[in-house]
Amino acid sequence: MRVVLQRSKEASVTVDGIVKGEITSGAVLLVGITHEDTEEDARYIAEKVVNLRIFEDENGKMNHSLLDVEGEILSISQFTLYGDCRKGRRPNFMKAAKPHQAESIYDYFNSILKEKSVKVETGVFGAMMDVQLTNDGPVTLILESK
Repeated sequence: MRVVLQRSKEASVTVDGIVKGEITSGAVLLVGITHEDTEEDARYIAEKVVNLRIFEDENGKMNHSLLDVEGEILSISQFTLYGDCRKGRRPNFMKAAKPHQAESIYDYFNSILKEKSVKVETGVFGAMMDVQLTNDGPVTLILESK
């Protein structure tokens, strides 16, 4: 499982001109799932996301977690995170999980985040989405379960 996390001041996702999810302060997660990913991978990444100390304290040091600051999450499914661009000019997406498997793990991942008492907004799995965000910092991290 691969997640690109961006600390955000505000973010939203729109599908067909309709806002499907929006947050104020927190994190935008672009979530990619590969064939070998399991619920264990999803749980591991969810724990990392909510507990990473990426929010500043009163001294400007990154000492607070998403839970500490009561941040929100905008979680977006993103199969292109497993695009392989090493050969040719068109990405190969063979490492991305098939939609049925990916959606199941993605839904489980979001449910774990919600269990942590975090507000989680999402787009629409498999849809073309427009994502807008104000990156805070900018702080951008890549998390992997393997």
